[in-house]
Amino acid sequence: MTPARFHSLTGRYHQLRIALVGDFCLDRYLEIDPARSEISLETGLPVHNVVNVRSQPGAAGTILNNLAALGVGAIHPVGFAGEDGEGYELARSLHALPGVCAGHFLQTPARRTFTYTKPLVIRAGEPPAELSRLDLKNWSPTPAAVRQNLVHALARLARDVDAIIIMDQVDEAETGVVTPELLAEVTRIAAERPQLLILADCRRGLAGYPAVDYKMNRAELARLAGTDPAAPLRAVRRTAGELAQRLGRPCFVTLAEDGLLGATPDGAVRHAPALPLRGPIDIVGAGDAITANLTAALAAGATVAEALAIANAAASLVIHQLGTTGTASVAAIGELLAAADTGSDPAARTALPTHG
Repeated sequence: MTPARFHSLTGRYHQLRIALVGDFCLDRYLEIDPARSEISLETGLPVHNVVNVRSQPGAAGTILNNLAALGVGAIHPVGFAGEDGEGYELARSLHALPGVCAGHFLQTPARRTFTYTKPLVIRAGEPPAELSRLDLKNWSPTPAAVRQNLVHALARLARDVDAIIIMDQVDEAETGVVTPELLAEVTRIAAERPQLLILADCRRGLAGYPAVDYKMNRAELARLAGTDPAAPLRAVRRTAGELAQRLGRPCFVTLAEDGLLGATPDGAVRHAPALPLRGPIDIVGAGDAITANLTAALAAGATVAEALAIANAAASLVIHQLGTTGTASVAAIGELLAAADTGSDPAARTALPTHG
């Protein structure tokens, strides 16, 4: 891909309208200064003094952060938060991002705000060290009224957007945004607008999902296809190609240190090798950067090979951002693509996320 072609594609991002349907959470970082540690007089236990708190959208919100960093013109989050302090922080974070149109984001007392609380020990001159995470999740089925609200929001948006992303992040099925009712609506939309880009990702796997564009990791592909998760790359390529042919839609697979591949319904499979490492890494958020960049690039008219190259570079940029779930700008992606040396030693290549 030439620089002119890259700039032609990314120059269309400000015109895109993308609906992002899924489980938004609050990523809350607690920065701990170990020099201020104490022992509690009451309990005798160590006290970790938090000297800074920062919050940002997480889970599906990480995809949103990346779409905003790319300059996508209109990003429509479809999801929910609770009417609690975490929900207030999450809604405020969403509204602060450029391009976000949050009219279909629901706050409801019927749900707790999905929250990842991440304590980080900050020492001068060292990468942040993350302690055990504290999570807030919903463990009961999403109420019927909330489900219907989300289905209606998606139905309204689907008439006017250039792409839809589905991000199912919850551990327990039907406790989040993506429910059988919502997937039925996705099926209807896909039938009504067969040319509309709909990219789906689910941490529990995509079995039972309608025939849309699939994005998954190597292990999820193996579970879906009933193949060996330790199969060599050539077998993974074959499996992905067969899946795309069966779906009649493209599918994308993250491959950790082997990079990223995309298969199309004609059976063709393109592969983007991982880029070389440039220092310490943290793979959190790389899969979401891939989702955002694949969607934006494809919606702007990129070929599968072009979209893979852009998404691969974005993931490489994100994993080199420590102590945060990062994003990649168009300018940074363009610079890395221009400088990339894909002939580097495979042992030094960027490791893409194992979770998708």
